[in-house]
Amino acid sequence: MNTTTSNPKAELLLGAGLDVLHQESREWQEEISFWKDETRFFAKLLDKKEIKESEYGKMLKNLDKVHENLFDYLADDIIAHEKLLARLEKGEKGISDGNYREQHRKLNKRMEVFTNEFKEFKKMVFGYAKKL
Repeated sequence: MNTTTSNPKAELLLGAGLDVLHQESREWQEEISFWKDETRFFAKLLDKKEIKESEYGKMLKNLDKVHENLFDYLADDIIAHEKLLARLEKGEKGISDGNYREQHRKLNKRMEVFTNEFKEFKKMVFGYAKKL
């Protein structure tokens, strides 16, 4: 049996009005802002002497920096997506509703993947901190 996993919420949202997609983009921005706050917390935690000096602690610190940079790229892409929506709503030529929705679908997938990866990173950090 050939099955594919899809997010029913994402599929439903892609058929929704542009205002709903705009709201989801705003939620993504808020989520990224929250993640940035969490990475500042992790940076402080990982700066503690007993963690900082271990090899695993160094690896976690590097992963934390990578996530911080990825947040910025993802946030920039969402802002560009929002600007595309503004141009679409103004009726600018060369921009279609379908293109916007396809871009939204791709961003949604990136957010899903990144959310799952960041959750795993958090588990690693907290698991390591508990062992100290």
